[in-house]
Amino acid sequence: MSANGLPPSPVVRTAVQTFTVTAEEAGQKLLQYLARRLGGDVPPTALQRFIRTGQVRVDGRRCKPFSRLAMGQLVRVPPYAPGQTPAVARPALPPQETAPLDILYEDAALLVVVKPSGLPVHPGSGHPTALTTILHARHPDAPFAPTPAHRLDRDTTGILLVAKSYRMLRSIHEAMESGEMCKDYLAWVCGHWELGEINEWVTLRDLLAKEGEPGHERMCCGEAGKEAVSKVRLLHSTGEASLVEVRLETGRTHQIRAQLGCRGYPVIGDPKYGGGVPPLFLHAWRIVLPGAAFSCPPPWSAPWAVVRPRRAVREPDQEATSFSCPEGTGQPDDPA
Repeated sequence: MSANGLPPSPVVRTAVQTFTVTAEEAGQKLLQYLARRLGGDVPPTALQRFIRTGQVRVDGRRCKPFSRLAMGQLVRVPPYAPGQTPAVARPALPPQETAPLDILYEDAALLVVVKPSGLPVHPGSGHPTALTTILHARHPDAPFAPTPAHRLDRDTTGILLVAKSYRMLRSIHEAMESGEMCKDYLAWVCGHWELGEINEWVTLRDLLAKEGEPGHERMCCGEAGKEAVSKVRLLHSTGEASLVEVRLETGRTHQIRAQLGCRGYPVIGDPKYGGGVPPLFLHAWRIVLPGAAFSCPPPWSAPWAVVRPRRAVREPDQEATSFSCPEGTGQPDDPA
């Protein structure tokens, strides 16, 4: 009997299901594929048990959790009781999750979003609405849920690449790991930049480690931690503030904010690293990767406005050398 004296409700299980791997899903590991396809209804430990005991079959045969799937393969899933994992249960989507996004570019495999300030990429404590929840609400029947290929801090604005297929997601990650992808940011920082002349690239190299109490953590430069490397050049200075361009060579948490802040040049509007009250003047303005280039100006008003082109170029059939990381020559470097 249940706590209210009534008989317990019977457990409702699904029927045996067979899924056909689509072109967008091909290349994923079996465990990864099932987690995405079943939408979190089954915990990873149960998925692994299904695979280990042979209840999950691929083309009628047993398969290992990390075997990669090919387009057209048939994946048999045994009966299971959906919704039995509270950790992955989702509330009803709030109205904001149907809000329009600023789409810079879209095709069958790639979506390029200009993220606004205040919108986290992934949901978290106190922030149930995120870019991922909006994307899933907009594409509820997508064979491969649109997946951000990298991250931006919640208050950072700018370009973010979203993969609409697993092949595209892997392609972007491989370009990031090989150094073929360039991510350029614009930032207004406090003070007059004295680490280099105008248009002179300066390399910042630090070890970053997380410090502070839970909820108040920040990344600090020190003698231990993960290596963080970026290049910075001065574009304009007013004496009290400087406009800099930053090119990331690694992708650590809060990297730009921490590296600039520990040198006495915090990003304006960044209270965590000494830059004062928001809004945060940090914008991901350009991404270049093999066969594609995207750029978008920051949403800043005078006197902080900066002229940059809004442009999207994608050539899927081009060689990997068709685009390369620009050195900045010929770009409009002065604020509007």
